[in-house]
Parts: sequence; structure tokens; C-alpha cells
Amino acid sequence: MSTTIRHLPPGFNLVEVTVTTVQRRFLLKPTPGFREIVVGALGRAQELYPVQVHALACLSNHLHLLLSPQDVQQLAAFMGHLNTNLSKEAGRLHDWKGPLFDRRYEAIVVSNEKKAQIARLRYILEQGCKENLVAKPSDWPGAHCATALVEGKPLAGLWFDRTAEYNARRCGTKVGAQDFATPYTLKLAPLPCWSHLTARTVRRYVAEMVSQIEEETRERHHLEATRPLGLRAIRKAHPHQRPRQSKKSPAPRFHAASQRVRDQLRQGYAAFVECFREASEKLRRGEPPAGFPAGCFPPGGPFKPPEPVPG
Repeated sequence: MSTTIRHLPPGFNLVEVTVTTVQRRFLLKPTPGFREIVVGALGRAQELYPVQVHALACLSNHLHLLLSPQDVQQLAAFMGHLNTNLSKEAGRLHDWKGPLFDRRYEAIVVSNEKKAQIARLRYILEQGCKENLVAKPSDWPGAHCATALVEGKPLAGLWFDRTAEYNARRCGTKVGAQDFATPYTLKLAPLPCWSHLTARTVRRYVAEMVSQIEEETRERHHLEATRPLGLRAIRKAHPHQRPRQSKKSPAPRFHAASQRVRDQLRQGYAAFVECFREASEKLRRGEPPAGFPAGCFPPGGPFKPPEPVPG
């Protein structure tokens, strides 16, 4: 199965990114200390590749992020660094050999519409509650943005320099558990549609959203005569375990609030893909590598930066 050609339409930089563990196994299980590892890896990636992070939720078998990269090259570097670090750390913790994630990250462009952006933030905030795991977003023991966004505080974590640790061990140095750990803080930015608001107003909006999620979760469990799985059962699950059922519905190409904007994004992507494939076909025929659209990764060539957006 071919992968989607990475693309950010001109003037659209907000993306919802999802990565899923291989076979949906619980390899991102929130064991003690792993929350700090996830946040630290994100903080380190953010320092190296300054992508704006708006929201995150790391459940046991998948990770959701709401990001604003400059272009797909920066997004690829950010996610490559993050996924590599998470793979190494989760593998060490859970004695897992081989790939941690089942495929490349999935990035869905979110439109500039306020309604669309708020809907994607709410979707990430309700992670943990939506799956009937916990009663409140803040109850999830793993890395989650709900409390940090409500309180307006950065998330703190640790990044481990495993290369330096390995070299120290080779030299016969006795190494402690956190001798090569560096503290990192992950800075969360407001949604682009909220960038003009005060921090206090943004926190109030998020708090109202979280309260609605909690109330809806209570009502759903009351109507269905159920209750959340709870922390004890979450922590009891083995990291190599798989869920009995997994959602496999196809993801949309774009998140938009109106059909007009959705059609605009689809038409733009179709034109981008057509241009890319025409240039690829010429390249296969041995012609000079020219004609690739701006903002893409030509086969075997360097990234072609996007053209500046007027205004």
C-alpha cells in the first residue's frame, strides 16, 4: 500500500498527527516514569525543530498531537526524532524488540476555521474518557495536555542521552539511572484561532471544554450503566497485550468545518499530487528532475521549500 504524499497547503499549517503502535499493542502504557519520557522527548524535539505544539494525549497504544510546523520537512524531522526516541525508550522499558509503530505517522491538515480547530482540540482532550478508560481527562496517568492547558503551565519531562550513556559504559564508568537525563519543558501554544486572546481567556475556554467532557462522560456511563475501566486495570495490562477490538475506520484527508473549505483543500491536494506524479513519471523516463511542486520531497532529492504565502 502506497503512503500518502506529504503536503501542507499554502496558508494551512495546523495538523493533527497520530502514531499507532504495532498491532495496537499497549507499548506506550503509562508505567511510572514513562510520562516524563514522552514529554521529555517532545521537549527535545521541539528544541531541535521549533514546531508549535497545541495539544497532546498519549494513550497506551497511540499518540495524538496537534501541531503547527513551518512545512512538511520540519514536521518530518520533528516526528522522526520523537518516534525514534519513543521507540528506544519503550523498547527498553517493555523488552520489545523490533518496530514500535506500525507505520509512518499520519498527519491530517486542519482548516483555518475556528470551529474545525476547536473540534480537533476537544477530540484530543477527551482521549481517555472517550475510550471509557478514565472519568476525567486529568485522571489519565500518562502524558496528557488537559491539566497543563487549564492551569496554563508547561509540561516537564526528561530526555535521556543514550549515546553518551553507552559511551560511558564502554569506558567502564558506573552509570546511574538518571546520570544522562536532561530536564525539558514542553511549551504549549494556543490554537491559531485563539492566538489573539489573552492566556487567561484561553485557559477559561479549555476549562469549560474539559468540564463538558467530564459531564458527558458521567451521563454516558449513567445511561449505559457502565463505569470507566480505572487506573488499576490500565496499569495491570501487559505492554505486549493487544485490545480485543480496534477501530479501523479510514481517516479523513482533511478536517474542515464547511464543505466549501473541504472541497478547496481536496482540489488543491489533487492538483499537487497530479503535478508530483507527472514530474515523477518524467524522472523515471530519465529526464532531468524538474517540475516537482513546491513543498514536497522529490524522489531521491532534497526537500523543495514551499513558496512564501503573500501577506
